[in-house]
Amino acid sequence: MSDAKKIPPPLWLLAEVTYRCPLHCVFCYNPLNYAANKKELSTEQWKEVLRQARKLGAAQLGFSGGEPLVRDDLEELIDEAHQLGYYTNLITSGVGLTEARISKMKELGLDHIQLSFQDSTKEMNDFLSSTKTFDLKSRVAALIKKYDYPMVLNVVLHRYNLDHIGRIIEMAVEMGVEYLELANTQYYAWASVNRDQLMPTREQLVRAEATVQEYRAKLGNKLKLLFVVPDLFEDKPKACMNGWGSVFLAVAADGSALPCHAAQSLPGLTFPNVTEHTMEDIWYKSDAFNRFRGYDWMKEPCRTCPEKEKDFGGCRCQAYALTGDAQNADPVCGKSPSHDVVKQIVLKTTNRPVEEKPLVFRNDMNSLRIASEAEKQTS
Repeated sequence: MSDAKKIPPPLWLLAEVTYRCPLHCVFCYNPLNYAANKKELSTEQWKEVLRQARKLGAAQLGFSGGEPLVRDDLEELIDEAHQLGYYTNLITSGVGLTEARISKMKELGLDHIQLSFQDSTKEMNDFLSSTKTFDLKSRVAALIKKYDYPMVLNVVLHRYNLDHIGRIIEMAVEMGVEYLELANTQYYAWASVNRDQLMPTREQLVRAEATVQEYRAKLGNKLKLLFVVPDLFEDKPKACMNGWGSVFLAVAADGSALPCHAAQSLPGLTFPNVTEHTMEDIWYKSDAFNRFRGYDWMKEPCRTCPEKEKDFGGCRCQAYALTGDAQNADPVCGKSPSHDVVKQIVLKTTNRPVEEKPLVFRNDMNSLRIASEAEKQTS
């Protein structure tokens, strides 16, 4: 157990208020078995989470899901958060954001809205989300501008839309976007199921990054462009979540407290629930939050690596997914004994079969099927 005196307080709270969502994105980071768990914290339980986390030191709050707008009490939670002094961010697909709601949220003190698109055309946006939402999203983008919010757009990139990156940037310019996050897919949860179909080739990435650089030079400060390269094409791991249990605290729809979005994919960890434990005990005393704090848990080559204070050994979920052991070095790292696993995954993108597996869309039917298959494997 870590010494609580040496553990910094959480700064960023992610409130995943629901797993319900009208979209069916193939790269969603929600748990594969989400449909088997319909529990959601009540309004008063969420308010208590916000109070306790603020008391701990959390200053930035993201409302996410699923789609947070499906909660009828979202405005009430925004009001509570504003009164507590959080900087609040709504992370949304835009579905459900009417003018009446955005007007009320502005009045209640919502600070920031991040809107997602799947692509720059109606056809591809709607295919990738398995919905008809492109026109709706475009109207929501106009509403965000009308109510004088910073215009922040997020597009998750992968094989199917990476070659459209120039058109995506042009769309953002036309919408008056101030900040465009082009985040290449990270292969957890639903994206892990669809990894072989979603992985781009290295040539696609090189072209896309060159296009981003061209637009940066062309647009200057008119549009801030963030291009996040997928881990599997690197040889140095990212400092995942700035270190496990360091600054980030997520609370899932059912009240499970998590050190990162994908932590529930790790076996052997019991994640405390906010209905049974205080946020203070969860952050400072729980095994789940202390398991990968610091450096004592590390194996070689991480334990003696001078980079460990910068990258914290990389991502625990990725280490488990690709090596079967969450304590191993993130195999993205060139020093990892398992780095060849990553090389083979990347190489596979150039030798894809002509007939590929169909994409597995995030929906209740697929979620229940996956949960049932997992239960059979463990029984």
